[in-house]
Amino acid sequence: MAEAYDIALAPHYPLGPISLASALQRDFSCPNAIIQESSIGIHYNGEGMYLPDYLLNPEIFDITDGYIGRTELPGIDILINEEKVREMSASGHNWKNPVWRNTDGSITEW
Repeated sequence: MAEAYDIALAPHYPLGPISLASALQRDFSCPNAIIQESSIGIHYNGEGMYLPDYLLNPEIFDITDGYIGRTELPGIDILINEEKVREMSASGHNWKNPVWRNTDGSITEW
């Protein structure tokens, strides 16, 4: 519907590699997709929790000249590292939303 009304898409999918890969497939098929936000490269997921580590092909999200390229793999282009998923699920996680502050102590994000 956004394309029909000449509205640009700027989706927000920071939830991990599966979410990002799915969003990218949609973006590749929508001429009005102008930008794709993700949490790749933002290291707030905790020690040992870098999201591309859950993939056997993390290079799928390499950025070249500001773009993530499209591959020819079937489905959503990612290969899940099931061993890493099992390893991390055995210990669980203690992730908490970060609190980012300005130099004066005020909160920068809500």
